[in-house]
Amino acid sequence: MRRRHFLELSATLGAGAAVAWSGPAGAAPGATPGRDDRAAGPRHPRYDLIVAADGSGDVTTVQAAIDAAPAGALTPYRIGVRPGGYLGQVIVPAEKTNLELRGLGRAPAEVLIADDRANGTLKPDGTPWGTSGSASVTISGAGFRAANLTFANLFDEAAHPEITNRQAVAVLTRADRLVFERVRFLANQDTLYVNSTAAGVIARAYFRDCYVEGDVDFIFGRATAVFDRCRIHSLNRGSTPNGYVTAPSTDIANPHGLLFAHCRLTSDAPAGTVYLGRPWHPSNDPNAIGETIIRNSWIGAHIGATAWSDFGTWPWRQARLAEFRNTGPGAIASPDRPQLTPSEAAGNDIADFLRGADGWSPHC
Repeated sequence: MRRRHFLELSATLGAGAAVAWSGPAGAAPGATPGRDDRAAGPRHPRYDLIVAADGSGDVTTVQAAIDAAPAGALTPYRIGVRPGGYLGQVIVPAEKTNLELRGLGRAPAEVLIADDRANGTLKPDGTPWGTSGSASVTISGAGFRAANLTFANLFDEAAHPEITNRQAVAVLTRADRLVFERVRFLANQDTLYVNSTAAGVIARAYFRDCYVEGDVDFIFGRATAVFDRCRIHSLNRGSTPNGYVTAPSTDIANPHGLLFAHCRLTSDAPAGTVYLGRPWHPSNDPNAIGETIIRNSWIGAHIGATAWSDFGTWPWRQARLAEFRNTGPGAIASPDRPQLTPSEAAGNDIADFLRGADGWSPHC
């Protein structure tokens, strides 16, 4: 069910390569290089480093920019990425704190950061990458921010029928106080893995005006993650069920898991063939009492009267799954659609999820 532009991009981007952009004239790669980047679209604040695939910036790959950033930064280190495609694994280690990655195109689609392997893809030593290892981008540095770009996993399921473990993560997060604004996350199964360093460790991530697409468990993990005014798009994989939007594995000690507020949940799949989610218990961990709350959002007809599913032997009714004041053809009143009471909803809004002991409020 890979979209055609994925195939075109993966064919164009050679393994480990970064290709030049041939987009709008206002974002032409021939502009004068430099750290005060005003070539791509409107004027931007001064950047510490510019990435440009054609060599017109300071470095040609996103990983090179991250490697060049200082360790332990207490203030933002800003990296501007000029329009183009950048294929290759990107890792932000724990010591690279407060990095900011911003696409310098006019829209998020003009900067693509991607790789193309799945769980079952073999490494050079003949062993599989696994789900975490499949991630195109892994973020372990606290305070990371990204804006106006696209992260993708280009793994082509149809081209690899021999690979049955098809989890292919676009972004894996492991750190606290992360912000994504106007960012696209594209893949099929397991698109966005919001995680932490260990069970019981709270890691917060805030997604504003983002777009996430996939099919099976495509937003999953134990992090506290807030999706604010995002579009969450379920791909039609041509089967029943067509997939699951979320697979939370929130630790029982964490009061907050996944929150979707003022979002739009859309799909081209037939009516009633997609679930809002199912509770994931990694390694059958009984303390992974997953939480997904969807509130004040518009839900398409792809979601049916029974919106939640068991995960193997783990029943969904034992997890923390609920809705509040949703609208749209998929917001169906049903005994299988638990709803928060107004008093419960008052303690489960964006600020409640993000505040923590340090009073973090990136949404303000």
